[in-house]
Parts: sequence; C-alpha cells; structure tokens
Amino acid sequence: MKIRTYQELKHLETFEDRYDYLELRGVVGESTFGFDRWLNQRFYTSREWRQVRDYVILRDDGCDLGVPGYEIELRLLMHHINPLTPKDIENGEDWILDPEFLITTSKRTHNAIHYGDRSLLPQPVVDRGRGDTRLW
Repeated sequence: MKIRTYQELKHLETFEDRYDYLELRGVVGESTFGFDRWLNQRFYTSREWRQVRDYVILRDDGCDLGVPGYEIELRLLMHHINPLTPKDIENGEDWILDPEFLITTSKRTHNAIHYGDRSLLPQPVVDRGRGDTRLW
C-alpha cells in the first residue's frame, strides 16, 4: 500500500483532488476494530491524541480536508490519511500521532472517504443573480 502524506495532500489545490487522493472505497458494515474497539476508544480519549488533534485543527483552519472555503460547522473529525489498525495502536506506532498523517474532515466527508460515496461530499454554493427564480 502506498503511504500517503499531508505534504503530498497539501499540494492538491481542489477539494475534489484531495478527496480522490484520500478515497479508500471500503465496504459499509465491514469490521475495522471489531472486538478490539476498546483500543480505539482508549486511544481517541488520550491526552496525546487530544493535543495532536487540536494542532491539526488549527493547521487546517477548521476546514474540510484543509481547503479554505470548506469550513466545518458541526461534527469535526480527524482522519488518519493511512488506515489505522489495532496492531498500530497496540505497538504504539509513532505515525499514529504524527500530524503528517492526519487531516481535518467533516463527518460526511470522512464517511465518503471510507465508503467511496461522493454524494456525501459538500456541494458548491450556486451563485444566484437578480431575477433568478429557477430552483437549484
């Protein structure tokens, strides 16, 4: 599997290009942590995780995939650019807390990345003009 990085991602200017770079095309309902879910929960409540999460949110200006103009209003998440496994947590792999391998996402974008559902991605605002009475 190719290792993806924030340094590569930040050179992709459009939201769509960044999404394409990150898309995983997983299967809804496919087990990721299963009975090891407690590892995941312990990791995501740790002080170290909260610190790196805060740093990444600031770095990305609270924008979806770090793209200006895609500010996240609700349900902000961190996405591991490379999928995280229970073994990575058990082994205390350094990269799981490295901002180089994290990006800020909305919940909908996060789900789109994991399951390949482009319909979940934010849609651009349609500019309306004077006398424009057409529906979107």
